[in-house]
Amino acid sequence: MDTAQLADSIDHTLVLLTVEEAARRLCIGRTTCYALIRSGELESIDIGRLRRVPADAPAAYLARRRAARRAA
Repeated sequence: MDTAQLADSIDHTLVLLTVEEAARRLCIGRTTCYALIRSGELESIDIGRLRRVPADAPAAYLARRRAARRAA
């Protein structure tokens, strides 16, 4: 899926994303996304037995990474 198709497929009304949806927004694999969640770099919450990522968390993660890169 190219960037244009990805932009068209994103539902901006969602408040919470599945891990797979968050991974797609970050253009990373599901396993890498779970690793970011485990390390605390990507915010997530538990709802019962489900793991969800707040819709603004991928953008916040990227902003932190970009800021750290600029500071280095």
